[in-house]
Amino acid sequence: MNINWQGVYPAVTTQYFDDYSINFEATKNMVDSLIKEGVDGIIALGTVGENCSHTREEKKAILMAVKEVVAGRVPVISGVAETTTQFAVEYSQMCEEVGIDGLMVLPGMVYRSSEAEAIHHYQQVARNCNLPIMIYNNPVTYGVDVSIEGMRVLAQEPTIISVKEATEDTRRISELYAAFGDRFIVFGGVDDIALESLMLGCTGWISGLTNVFPQESVAIYKLAKQGRYQEALEIWRWFLPLLRLDTIPTLVQCIKFCEQLAGRGSEVTRAPRMPLTGEERSRVEKLYNDAVATRIDLSKFNLD
Repeated sequence: MNINWQGVYPAVTTQYFDDYSINFEATKNMVDSLIKEGVDGIIALGTVGENCSHTREEKKAILMAVKEVVAGRVPVISGVAETTTQFAVEYSQMCEEVGIDGLMVLPGMVYRSSEAEAIHHYQQVARNCNLPIMIYNNPVTYGVDVSIEGMRVLAQEPTIISVKEATEDTRRISELYAAFGDRFIVFGGVDDIALESLMLGCTGWISGLTNVFPQESVAIYKLAKQGRYQEALEIWRWFLPLLRLDTIPTLVQCIKFCEQLAGRGSEVTRAPRMPLTGEERSRVEKLYNDAVATRIDLSKFNLD
């Protein structure tokens, strides 16, 4: 498949009103702003987009709204986070009908799968839908690791073209390239090791905190791709305290709270996620305020 997924792809939030209904206009405005600020693609309805908090009808409406505002400017990839394999197949077919450009497929959410079960899940989605597929390999969160041998099985599926590598072990990136060459497009999927992942050959970065600081994220990517690592490190070290928020259980609340502080969105999440309170809320606010106070002038890097 002639797919050229590369660059910075924010896993965008879904915006809500105070009554928890979907704020479609705010969601569209947020996506539009991210594209204008240089991101290379959009991940809709990933974990950060609270995929599992929506009905099927709501998911379809969100995808249609995102597709409308993107208007072909960048690829739109939808997360596939369904409880069962059959539901994942049906959802993927619906994405195809809507005209989404690709899928980021998670294991079945109904329980912690074995590797063999996860492979079967991915195979069934691939064999019943024509969209290009990115495997989301995140054993830390979902409890199942698709190994190199597992990926060898999935390499037989022509529509599985990419992997979001989120094992937190950067050695896996080199192992993927050693085993498969350029068979898979490899995205880094852990914010606080993104620069290392790019240095090791990842062609893209799927990020949560890009929602808050898109221009800095794009600058890091561009500098890394140009081999200007010393310059990238300056931005990276500034960004790292915030990027660590992407690796904790409350990542969605943290990212949406930072969006609110930045005037880019609302912190409202659907239950069971609850707003940050007390010490955790104060800590996140301080991290954001410290970042704003020490923000780097990106114009000195001459990236245009």
